[in-house]
Amino acid sequence: MKFLRNTLDKVEPLFHKGGKLEKLYPAYEAADTFLYTPGHKTASGPHIRDGIDLKRMMIMVVIALIPATLFGMWNVGFQHYRATVDWNAAPLDPNILSMLFYGALKFLPVYAVTIAVGGTIEAIFSIIRKHEINEGFLVTSLLFPLTLPPDIPLWQVGIGIAFGVIIGKEIFGGTGMNILNPALTARIFLYFAYPVEISGDRVWISGAGVPAGTEGAWIDGATGATPLGYFASNGAATDAMAQANELGISWFDAFMGWIPGSMGETSTAMCLIGAAVLIFSKVGSWRIMLSCGLGMVLFTLLLNAFAPAAEAGAASHYMTLPPHWHFVIGSFAFGSIFMATDPVSAAQTNTGRWIYGFMVGALTVLVRVLNPAYPAGIMLAIIFMNVFAPLIDHYVMKANIRRREVRLGLQ
Repeated sequence: MKFLRNTLDKVEPLFHKGGKLEKLYPAYEAADTFLYTPGHKTASGPHIRDGIDLKRMMIMVVIALIPATLFGMWNVGFQHYRATVDWNAAPLDPNILSMLFYGALKFLPVYAVTIAVGGTIEAIFSIIRKHEINEGFLVTSLLFPLTLPPDIPLWQVGIGIAFGVIIGKEIFGGTGMNILNPALTARIFLYFAYPVEISGDRVWISGAGVPAGTEGAWIDGATGATPLGYFASNGAATDAMAQANELGISWFDAFMGWIPGSMGETSTAMCLIGAAVLIFSKVGSWRIMLSCGLGMVLFTLLLNAFAPAAEAGAASHYMTLPPHWHFVIGSFAFGSIFMATDPVSAAQTNTGRWIYGFMVGALTVLVRVLNPAYPAGIMLAIIFMNVFAPLIDHYVMKANIRRREVRLGLQ
């Protein structure tokens, strides 16, 4: 390690102003501060009131995402074998490693394209602006692939992450200055630009080789509705629980994540492990996570109470879905834990975080149930509240100032 430190110190002058490689200083600085804790304070936001530096903070989020990432790769392989093996003729291969390997073959190219395109854009903007390469992309580069279906074309991945990094972050000034979550901005761009490949009602399960006579079945089809999309539009039953029976899944299946969906979002259990890491390390706001859940539960109960009687297939059947099902289908857990808690685009005050999170949870259910054209409501809810987070903080601080003035007799 001493040799590495001495080598970095020896070549450092080449990257400073006047050196032969001064234009590549952001690349040198990124490598140096990634390997060693920097000896200088943060020059621009976000500012962290702790001994930990920004790189270590972002790495903690990456560590929290590891359970969801590994499970997501396994689930891609599991859904593939589930769709391509005739269960009546042959048992499902229980080999965990083979499923993980197959899922890695789908996930890693998407991740590599995200790193290559997004990282290059980050480096170009850093060189143009003559500042260090910021660490926020460490998290964005992993969050974005986890929100995608495994069969998405790689060119769409490149376009999506380019849009997210440039429009969602760099035009605002880079890491710490953006008002929108970059990974979420990229995902929403793909959601509206290429709805067939990315929408929640027709996400890929797995490739060819479907057993004869089972092409129309959810569990054995080459493509099929995710549970979220099925609840939103395809159910023939008059209530949500009957629809769950039609799908052949249990609440526990959905909680563990043994269902089709985007690569890293299906397992609520893995997301909760990540939440524990973020809360214990004080990197993620427990107030936002909890208030997201409260907003979802209360608004769902409100819809349950006012759900009108309906014939089979009517839109109002979705209003009967209870809160514990909303919690485990779609990407509610993933979004409320890893995206709504973004320290830059979320509310900054404690009171503001309660309001912000509650509105994210309520709007998620509102979009899901009353506008089933967009079943993945958590994305739209978070990006909408990203825009309003500064306004929420403004009025929270204004109210705090007014209370202090009254207490001190200044009003």
